[in-house]
Amino acid sequence: MLSVRSRMKQIKVRFAPSPTGPLHIGGARSALFNYLFARKQRGKMLLRIEDTDLERSSPEFEREIIDSLSWLGINWDEGIDVGGDNGPYRQTERLDTYQRYVDQLLRSGHAYHCFCTEEELARERQALLEKGEIVAYSGKCRHLDPEERQRKLRQGLVPTVRFKVVSGQEVVVNDLVRGTVTFNSSEIGDFIIVKSDGIPTYNFAVVVDDHEMGVTHVIRAEEHLSNTPRQLLIYQTLGFEIPEFAHISLILGKDRQKMSKRHGATSIMQYRESGYLPEAVFNFLALLGWSPEGEQEILGRDEIVKQFSLSRVAKNPAVFDLDKLNWLNAQHIKRKAIMELGEMLKPYLKSSPFWHSVEQMDQATYEVLIEAVRDRIVRLVDVVKEVEPFFIRPQYEADTLDRLEQPEVRGMLQGLLEHLPDELDLEEARSFMKGLPKALQLPAKQVYMPIRLALTGSPQGPELPYLLVVMGVPEVRRRITGLI
Repeated sequence: MLSVRSRMKQIKVRFAPSPTGPLHIGGARSALFNYLFARKQRGKMLLRIEDTDLERSSPEFEREIIDSLSWLGINWDEGIDVGGDNGPYRQTERLDTYQRYVDQLLRSGHAYHCFCTEEELARERQALLEKGEIVAYSGKCRHLDPEERQRKLRQGLVPTVRFKVVSGQEVVVNDLVRGTVTFNSSEIGDFIIVKSDGIPTYNFAVVVDDHEMGVTHVIRAEEHLSNTPRQLLIYQTLGFEIPEFAHISLILGKDRQKMSKRHGATSIMQYRESGYLPEAVFNFLALLGWSPEGEQEILGRDEIVKQFSLSRVAKNPAVFDLDKLNWLNAQHIKRKAIMELGEMLKPYLKSSPFWHSVEQMDQATYEVLIEAVRDRIVRLVDVVKEVEPFFIRPQYEADTLDRLEQPEVRGMLQGLLEHLPDELDLEEARSFMKGLPKALQLPAKQVYMPIRLALTGSPQGPELPYLLVVMGVPEVRRRITGLI
C-alpha cells in the first residue's frame, strides 16, 4: 500500500547499474520490478549509470546494459539515451554536485578528513576481529585539531572524507517488502563518503543523486539493505526528503545455493543469442519473487503491469529454475503467429546447412515448415535440429531397417506410392493421411508408424502431413522407393 506522501506526488523510480559487466538476471529483475511499479502507478522510471568504479567501468558494458533493457522491453522516461531535466546521468559527470554537499557536511562538522592509511585500517580491522568485536572505524581522525590537519596536508597526505555517525542511535528502515528493520548506529561507525582520489563512495553519491533527481521509491536487491542505514543518516543530516525503500529478495539456484553459471546464470544478451524470447524472459523475471493473483503463469507484459504490486513481492529468496524458463519460452513460442515466428527463425536457419533448401521454398511451404516445428521448439536455436528430418535422408538403425523390410510393411509402402497424389497442400495432405488406412484396408497403427520410420528413421517427429508437404511428393517417393 502506498503512503499518503506517495499518493500526493508523482512516483519516480530509478535503475542505476554499474557498467562493470553485462546485465545479468539479478540486475534485470531489479530493473523490471522498478519498471512494473512505475507503470502500474503511472509514474516515471529513470536510468542512470553509476560509473565511479573507474578501473572496471567501460562504455561497452554501458551499451550492453542499455541494449539488454531495451530488448526486454523495459523503457525509461528519463536518463541515459533519453535525457531529462536532472542530468547529467553518469556519476563521473556529477562530481561538482557531490562536492557541494561534501563541503556542506565539512562546514557543518558532520564530516571530517581522515588520514588513516589502508595498512592502519587493515590492522585495526584485524585487531577487532581477533577480539570478536564489531568491525567499525575507531574515529581516530575525528578529533584532529585544525593545526594537525593542516600539518598533514602540508606533508602531502591525501585524506578521505568520513561521515560522522552519532553512536547509540536506532536507525529504522520502513521497508515496503521486509517491514520494519532496525539498525544500531554504533555498529556502523564513521564511514567514508569520498575516497582519497576524490571520487564519492556509493552510499554518498546515491543519496545525492536520488534527491537531486526526485526519486520517490528505491526498489533494489536485498543485498543493499545493509547500506540503507548509512544512506538514511545522510538523508537526515542533509535535510533531504527520504524516499520509500523496498528491498527484493535474493535469487538462488534450485539447490538453494547462490546463483552461478551452473544454475543458468548468464547475461541477458546471452539468453537473447540462445533463442529466448524477450516476452518469455520478461514473464520469467516477473515471477522471480512476485506472484500474480491467480494460477496463470503465462502472462503478457500488459497483464503483468496490471497485476503488479509490491505487496505480492515475497520476502523469501526467489528460486531460479532454468526448466521453468525453458517451459515459459516454449509456451510463448507456441503463441506466436506463424509468419512472425518464421521471420524470427530465419537468422538461425541462415546459419544452418539447410538454408539453401529453405531459401528455395515458396512462402506457403515455408509457413508449413514453421507450423510443423513450432510446438517442438524450446528456444529459437532449436529450429535447426527440428528441421533436420525434412532435409536429411535418414540413416536407419538396424532394428528399424529390419522392421521396414518386413513383407507386409513393404507392401503397405508400395500401396502408399500407388495412392500418393502428385501434389499436396497441407489440407490435402491431412485428408490423404486420414483416409489412407481405409484405402489400404489396414489398421492405422500398421500405416502411420512405418511411414514415419521410412521417411525420417525415427518414431518421433513432425506430423506426417507436414512431412509430405515440406519434403514434397517427389522426395517422399524417393525415400520410400529406396526401401522397397
